[in-house]
Amino acid sequence: MTPTFPIPADFTGTIQEAGHGSVVRRSVLPGGVRVLTESMPDQRSVTIGFWVAVGSRDEAEGGFGSTHFLEHLLFKGTPRRSAMDIATAFDRVGGESNASTAKESTCYHARVLDTDLPMAIDVITDMVTSALIDAEELETERGVILEELAMDADDPIDTAHEALAAKLLDGHPLGRPIGGTPEAIHAVTRDRVLDHYRHWYRPDELVVTAAGGLDHDQVCRLVLQALERSGWDLPESAAPAPRRSHVYAGAGIAEGVHRIARPVEQSSVLVGGRSMHTLDPARFALAVMNSALGGGMSSRLFQEVREKRGLAYNTYSFHAGYSDAGYFGLYAGCSPQKATAVADLMVAELERLAEHGMTAEELDRARGQLSGGTVLGLEDTGSRMSRLGRAELVTGEFVDLDGALERLHSVTADHVQVVARRMADSPRATVVVGPGD
Repeated sequence: MTPTFPIPADFTGTIQEAGHGSVVRRSVLPGGVRVLTESMPDQRSVTIGFWVAVGSRDEAEGGFGSTHFLEHLLFKGTPRRSAMDIATAFDRVGGESNASTAKESTCYHARVLDTDLPMAIDVITDMVTSALIDAEELETERGVILEELAMDADDPIDTAHEALAAKLLDGHPLGRPIGGTPEAIHAVTRDRVLDHYRHWYRPDELVVTAAGGLDHDQVCRLVLQALERSGWDLPESAAPAPRRSHVYAGAGIAEGVHRIARPVEQSSVLVGGRSMHTLDPARFALAVMNSALGGGMSSRLFQEVREKRGLAYNTYSFHAGYSDAGYFGLYAGCSPQKATAVADLMVAELERLAEHGMTAEELDRARGQLSGGTVLGLEDTGSRMSRLGRAELVTGEFVDLDGALERLHSVTADHVQVVARRMADSPRATVVVGPGD
């Protein structure tokens, strides 16, 4: 068993055979469609996802918000199915269906009993390949999306996170909000959304991943049959679209303190800087550092800011990595009068970690927390389906559980200190969302 398996673009075959009959396989279908499955014979359910490597960062001027718009509109009907048909197809079998838009990908997914997998494949294929993008439905969803954005804007924590991303990736498409802005949603036309759909939703961009009680060959057969019914052109010679480049494209940082006034009782304070992209070799040390600094109740931020000083109820650290950029941040919610002191205290904890490193006990605890979370996170078919999508679209390699744990446990205190120094030395932006000044 190989813990790490590189995935060449044209690879077809078995990626891994593990215990209990679990098998991970990959096939490239006509048109360049990729199918990855993990067979889990002891499961009676299957989670399947249809991925397209398009996110909010890929939108052109005048079409901002189109990716998220499509996430809504693909559920609104095809020539074969109404919106109600799509909804009832999963309800009548006790299944679940949903979708998610990110900055670099979109996924339409469902969890059903293994016997209902043919239905799920047929319905989602129909949605992905043959959405009507009806003008009347688009106007209805325009209102729904505006309400969704208003709901997010009412949350000061969401507002702070969106603002920090914009400041740390100033001028970069990754700094834009996934859902678009109210101004962009008001302005985008059906033609722009339709052009976005036709450009990105094509065979060589499609990745299908599934995990659970399934047979790989049957999944491939069902997907191919459904795609042929859709009328998509599926040439045998077509290759999958290339993965994203990991060459840093460049972006500015709007340093300093940025205040956003909101009539709330508590200030949301975020301090952040740039970190690393998804394939940076130091990303595992960053994960360990993040766990120790602000990843749980025993973390430095929680103990210092909340437990010892009582300055906040909620405090944590986080990092977000993308193909060519990333950022790291510290958060606390506190009374407005304490915002400056809390921001300084969080930065001091990062500086202390960069200056003095971490203890052996702290390192062991952080690695244990991440290891346990990794194992528990793979206990369901949905997380395994997502792991396959990430392997195909993001990293270009499949890493099994043993390989993931090995990488975490190879991180040393010196590795963490180097990363902490790197984060502490990064130019920083601070966002405060709260009342008045």
